[in-house]
Amino acid sequence: MEIQYAVREGKPSDLHKVAALYRTVASRSGGIAREADEVTEAYVRNFIEKSLESGIILTIEDPENPEVLIGEVHTYNPGIKVFAHIFSDLTIAVHPDYQGKGIGKILFRTLLRETESKHPEIMRVELIARESNKRAIEFYKKLGFNIEGRLENRICDKTGRLEADIPMGWTRPACRLWV
Repeated sequence: MEIQYAVREGKPSDLHKVAALYRTVASRSGGIAREADEVTEAYVRNFIEKSLESGIILTIEDPENPEVLIGEVHTYNPGIKVFAHIFSDLTIAVHPDYQGKGIGKILFRTLLRETESKHPEIMRVELIARESNKRAIEFYKKLGFNIEGRLENRICDKTGRLEADIPMGWTRPACRLWV
């Protein structure tokens, strides 16, 4: 029997659940661009509030334990007039035990659908992927994101090794005709 994962909008009361998920993901190599000790309540509260105010935040709970989040994605508008058509600061976190099970795909497809249906002002969604995370880059490309350059030596890992960040962008399908 295939497990059905339900996506729901994130809410302020998810603060501790999101923080626990992010700390777990951050503790693994190649996870989010933060160390586990950098995942503070203030950091999580900030992006939850911004996402609820001017963007999207989506979560998936563990079907066997609703008190545990197994996936979260968020993005929001940066709040600058010239960028009023953009969602940026996109971050996705999928619990390591659930990676490879389609959680990221469900979250991203829902995020892009909601962008198209509920946010007509948003023409573009941006994200940045670590160059070494080839699997994620290929995944984003399959979802319609395009590589838009390289930010050389932007990431410094625990060993002091530098690598590039890869900026990627998705453009609303109707807008692609304008280019």
